[in-house]
Amino acid sequence: MSEDGFPTAEDGFDDTGSGTGSGIGSGTDSDADAGADAEALDALEEELRQTAAVLDPLPAGLLQLAMDAYALHDLDARIAELTFDSLVDAVPVRGVDDPPRMLTFQAGGLTVDVEVNGDGLLGQVLPPQPAHIEVLGGPGAVRPLSADGMGRFAGDTPPAGPFALRLRTGGEVIVTEWLRA
Repeated sequence: MSEDGFPTAEDGFDDTGSGTGSGIGSGTDSDADAGADAEALDALEEELRQTAAVLDPLPAGLLQLAMDAYALHDLDARIAELTFDSLVDAVPVRGVDDPPRMLTFQAGGLTVDVEVNGDGLLGQVLPPQPAHIEVLGGPGAVRPLSADGMGRFAGDTPPAGPFALRLRTGGEVIVTEWLRA
């Protein structure tokens, strides 16, 4: 071993590719050596995985966030475009300290109006129709809602952080753009 802990030629490690050493990459052509090299590489890979899991573990919410993002992978889903946001498009009203945020999304002939306030969210699907709605949030935060026959829905928990809505109306799946609450 060298002073910095890496194997050297004296240890049988050949990093030149000349085939004179006995370590990984030694260039031997026999099936037995190739099998041994593959086993050594597999063992090294597993050891590196275990080391990374200890020294640099996966953040708690990252795996769940990745799984939630994959759950959005729906080839049939249409993206509903944000066409109105009261934070950007509305004229401020004097005397109102905490006005609700009004959002309008459109996908084809479907419109979704949503009001987000401190008490939760309130909305309507137009044209009026029943729908299953999921409020998507951070890791693992999916809250199911249902729209009635008039297309109305309500949730008693306001979204925190980034959120989107996934609507299932009949055989159609629509996902809104992601927004910050």
